[in-house]
Amino acid sequence: MSRAPRTDASPEGPSASVSQSELSPGSAFTWHSESAVPAPARLSPVNDRLSADTALKRVRRGEFLLYSGDFHNAKQLLGALSRRLPQPAKARSPLEAFRAERKARQLEHETLSRIVVSLDRDYRLGLARAPDTSLTCLQVWGAPTTDTTVVPLKQLLGMLGAAEWRRKGLAVPGLTGLLHPHYGVYLPTRTDYVELLLSLTEVKGKRVFDIGTGTGVLSFILLQRGAASVQATDCDSRAVACSRENAEQLGLGKRFQVAEADLFPKGTADLVVCNPPWIPEPPKNRVDRAVFDEDSQFLRRFLEGLSASLAPGGVGLLLLSDLAVLLGLRSPGWLEAEFERCGLAVEWARSTPARHSKAKDTSDPLHMARSRERTTLYCLKPTSGG
Repeated sequence: MSRAPRTDASPEGPSASVSQSELSPGSAFTWHSESAVPAPARLSPVNDRLSADTALKRVRRGEFLLYSGDFHNAKQLLGALSRRLPQPAKARSPLEAFRAERKARQLEHETLSRIVVSLDRDYRLGLARAPDTSLTCLQVWGAPTTDTTVVPLKQLLGMLGAAEWRRKGLAVPGLTGLLHPHYGVYLPTRTDYVELLLSLTEVKGKRVFDIGTGTGVLSFILLQRGAASVQATDCDSRAVACSRENAEQLGLGKRFQVAEADLFPKGTADLVVCNPPWIPEPPKNRVDRAVFDEDSQFLRRFLEGLSASLAPGGVGLLLLSDLAVLLGLRSPGWLEAEFERCGLAVEWARSTPARHSKAKDTSDPLHMARSRERTTLYCLKPTSGG
C-alpha cells in the first residue's frame, strides 16, 4: 500500500519520511535526513561504473543516485564530487569570508546528499566491503518501520564516525572518566570553555541548572567538584538521551536530572550555567543548532530569564566565544548592552584564547578571525532592582 511522503523539514527534529520507491514495485522506504531535504520521489540506480563527472551532472539536474557496488568506491565518489565543486573566492573581510565559506559548505552538502544508499530491515548496508551499520542506525533512529531505509551516504558516514567516539569515549580535561558522545550532539573537542569552568572555586553544595546541556559535560564537571545537584535541559531529544546515559556511566545519575525543554526548568538554582550557540545565523539543519543561533534568540532569552531562575545570592555563568564579533556578525559592545537591558551586572569575567586546530590553520578561510578568537566566562548577577 502506498503512503504519501511525509517530511519534517524543520531543524527542530529529525527528518524521517516514507516515500514510494523504485527498489521494487509498489514498495515504500523510510527516508532519513538531518536537513530539510524532502524524501526523493524517484531513485536512480547507479554503480561503480559511474564517473564523478557524470554523477555531478546528474545530481545538478536534481537526481538522487542510489548507489550499489563497493563501499570504498562510493566514498571515493563523494571525495571526487567535493573536489569538483567551486571553492570560495578570496574574501576582502572576515564577514565576506564567512558568507562565502558557508555558501560553499551548503552547496557541498546539497550536492553530496544526493548520493544515497539503502539499508535493509536490520539496517544492513548491502554494498561490498561495507562495515556493519546495524547498531549505529538503531542507536540513532530506533527500530525500523519499513523494510527499506534510504539515507544520504555522507550522513551515514558521519553516523559511523560518531559511533566510534561513542564506543571509545572521549577524555575531557577536568572530567574523571570518559565521555561518550552520541551522534548529532555537539562533540566537546574544543575544551577552552570547559577549562574556564575549572577556575570556579565555590561549587560545593550548589544547586545547578545547566541550560543547553548537550553531552552534559559541564554538569558532570560541576558534580564531580562537589555540586549538590544539577537540573539540565536541552531542546534536542538526542542530547537528553546522551547526557542521561553519560551521567549513569559516570556514577552521577542520582544527582543529575535532565529534561527536553526550552531553556529553564522550574524553580531556582545557586548556579545557572550556559554555553549557548555562538554564531547568530540561521541553522541549516538539526546538528547546526549547537553552533548557530538565529538573531541570537537563544542567548537573548537566556539573559532575559536568568534573574528569575536564580536563588538569592545565585549567579549565572555564561560561556561565550567572541567569534561573532570578529566576523562582523555582532557589533562590539552588543553583549554588554544586552546585559544592561536584562538587568544583569558582570561580577567578574575570565577569558582564554582559542586553542582548537582551526585557530592555527593558516589555510582556513576564516583564520584571520579564528586566530584572534577568545572565549570568556562571565559571572552574572542581577542588578539592584533588575
